[in-house]
Amino acid sequence: MSNRNRFSRRTWIQWSCTAAAMPAVHSLGPLFGSSINEKIRIAAVGVTGRGGENLREVAHEEVTALADCDENLLAKGGAEYPRARRYVDWREMLEREEGKIDAVLVSTPDHNHAIVAATALRMGLPVYCEKPLTHTVHEARVLAELANERNVATQMGTQIHAGDNYRRVVELIRAGVIGDIREVHVWANAVYTGAKFNNQPKPAGLNWDVWLGPAPERPYSSDVHPFQWRKFWEYGNGTLGDFGCHYMDLVQWALELRAPEHVAATGPEVDAVSAPAWCEVHYRFPSRSELPELDLYWYDSGRTPPKLAELKEPILDLHGRPFSTTSGQWFIGSRGTILSNYGQRCVLLDDPAAELVVPQATIPSSIGHHREWLQAIRTGEATTCNFDYAGCLTETVCLGVASYRSGEAFSWDRDQLSTGSAKKAQQYIEKEYRAGWSL
Repeated sequence: MSNRNRFSRRTWIQWSCTAAAMPAVHSLGPLFGSSINEKIRIAAVGVTGRGGENLREVAHEEVTALADCDENLLAKGGAEYPRARRYVDWREMLEREEGKIDAVLVSTPDHNHAIVAATALRMGLPVYCEKPLTHTVHEARVLAELANERNVATQMGTQIHAGDNYRRVVELIRAGVIGDIREVHVWANAVYTGAKFNNQPKPAGLNWDVWLGPAPERPYSSDVHPFQWRKFWEYGNGTLGDFGCHYMDLVQWALELRAPEHVAATGPEVDAVSAPAWCEVHYRFPSRSELPELDLYWYDSGRTPPKLAELKEPILDLHGRPFSTTSGQWFIGSRGTILSNYGQRCVLLDDPAAELVVPQATIPSSIGHHREWLQAIRTGEATTCNFDYAGCLTETVCLGVASYRSGEAFSWDRDQLSTGSAKKAQQYIEKEYRAGWSL
């Protein structure tokens, strides 16, 4: 392994509200020592769609190697990086490029996230991985532990976390503007459902075995690749899997959440193949330090909190614009509520005579979600969605999926990764990989 991939320091920094109100972070050994102007050599797995967007965010570095199991997409995405070496199988890329790359960008379908990221982490390489971090709770725990052991810079791709709006909402909540918060509602309007396998001839140039990765062996289906895989349980987790990490991120950040103690999901009759037409989940989180117990409610596919309709129209954000309730978060406190979405926030105080005092901004603007990761590689500075933070967020999402698919509510034992007496739910905490693939 090149000296560029060796880290010298290993210090754990506990999360503190005084440290810019950021999530729990590691202090990392810098990759380049004093040569911070040296370009980072990046290898990417997945090069179009989100992969293409991620690559463009790091293109000012040195894009050294690209892997995509679809030769047509590899040619399309790789055209922007003519000097990068190309591979159809990411395993071959990581093996042959060892010592020639400094970091790995993972933009595959969800079911392959963990196996690619874990391989890179065991090589001592920093990793940026798209959300959700993994496909199961167990995989999320493995990646978080590996990142801690290897002491490398990690970042989960939930780019909205880098926006200023989320930071301002965190400050409002931390300042106690709406008092103690014991109830939060989160909803997203995207719909992923109706999945059906249809055995079709495999397109030329697609390595279907690599695309499947650890998923069960089955013939190619035209309704899966390149994007509709999110509808299928074997490859994604529906709307909750796609948007849970985006919208519940703000709640975890602002209210210092780690793991729920109870999970109960509802929805239409479970389909063995397809994600549902809608899903709702009730999470209960224990008290945290001075923060009280919290009930968190998730709604997707166009469903919204029933009480949302009781709010008086029009709802205006803090800039006087109509507030969009298509998707968002609703924090209910002892003195009022905060409504937020990706780009808006509004405060509704219970006392109409009370004056809203907006706290001074204390959380610095992000240098950019991808640049945080690159800077951490160079200097050892913190990332805001490292795999410890992102692992907890992903576990919460996957626990909701486990409750829905099993039809069981359960008490969650985070230390033991156990759903207790809910044996059906337990089978969705960890999945079996097909022969030839292992985490």
